[in-house]
Amino acid sequence: MPVGDPGDLADLPPLPAHQPAWPGRHVTAGGITLHVRETPGEGPDAVYVHGLSGSATNWTDLAGLLAPRVRGTAVDLPGFGYTEPVPSCDYSPAAHADALLCWLAGRGRPVHLLGNSLGGVVVMLVAARRPELVRTLTLVSPAMPDRRPDPRRMSDPRMALAWIPGLGSRARAQLAAMTPRARAEATMRLCFGDPTRATDLRLDETAQEIADRGRQPWAGQAIDRSAFGMFRSWMGPHLWRVAARVPVPTLVVWGDRDRLVAPRLAARTARTFPDGRLVMLEGVGHIAQIETPDRVAAAVAAFWDTLADGNMSGDERVAARDR
Repeated sequence: MPVGDPGDLADLPPLPAHQPAWPGRHVTAGGITLHVRETPGEGPDAVYVHGLSGSATNWTDLAGLLAPRVRGTAVDLPGFGYTEPVPSCDYSPAAHADALLCWLAGRGRPVHLLGNSLGGVVVMLVAARRPELVRTLTLVSPAMPDRRPDPRRMSDPRMALAWIPGLGSRARAQLAAMTPRARAEATMRLCFGDPTRATDLRLDETAQEIADRGRQPWAGQAIDRSAFGMFRSWMGPHLWRVAARVPVPTLVVWGDRDRLVAPRLAARTARTFPDGRLVMLEGVGHIAQIETPDRVAAAVAAFWDTLADGNMSGDERVAARDR
C-alpha cells in the first residue's frame, strides 16, 4: 500500500475562480433514470458520486480540472439533487449501489469511478460486484465504519437535542428557522478543514440546493433513511470484507482534518484493498474535492498515470494478470 504523492499541480489546467455548475439533464440507462451533470472532456468516461446530503454539484471543480483526461458525469443518487426516488424507496448503501450499477451497466462501457463519503461506499460496492464496469476506483473520505459518539460530527450541537423529550421540540424549531445560507455555512464549518476556503459562490450554490430540497416531498425521507442505512452498514465487518474483494486499482484520498469519518481509518482502508494506495491531504476536511479540488485532481491524475494498463476494465486486468 504505497502512500501516494498528491501529484504535480503544474500539470493541471488553471482552476476557474467562478465555475458555475455544469449543465444538468435526466439520463435513463438500465431501467434507471438519474439526473446528471456532464463535463465535456477527452478520453474515457469518469463518473462521480456524491455523499449524504450532497448532489452532482459537489464535483463541479474537480470534474473541470480532470476534463483534459476524461469525460465527466456527476450523478444525483435516487432521492437527491433532481433524481426522484426509486419505487422501493430503499435508501440503503446496497440499494444506491443497485441503482448506480444498473445505470452503468445500461450504458455499457467501463468508467473511472469516484465517490465521496457515502458515495465512496456506494462505488466500492459497485466495483466489488461488477469490476468489469470499473477502470479505477477513487474514494474521497469514504464512509467506512466509524462508531465514535463524537458531538463534533454534527453541523449544529442542537441536533443532539432534537430528539430529547421536552427539549427536542424547541431545538427542532430553532433548526428549522435557520436560513438556507446559515445551514450552508454550518455545513462548510463541519466539512472543511479550513472553512475560509468556502467561496461565496459555493455557499450560495449550497444554500440554493438546500432551499430546493426543502420543496421536494421525498427529501427528508431520503436523507434520514440514507443515514440510517449507512450507520446500519457499520455494524459488523461487512464493508471491510467488501473492500477486500475489490480487484480494481483503488486510490484513497483523505483529509487529516476530517471530523465526520476519522482519518485514522485511512491507512486501514487503503491497506484493505488488494491494489490500494493512499494520499493524505494536510489541513483538509471531509469533502476534499470541494475544499481543495486542485490537490485532489493532482492526486487522481498521478494515480491514473501510474497505471500502465489504465485503459483496461477490472475483468481485463484480472485476465491479463492470470495469463
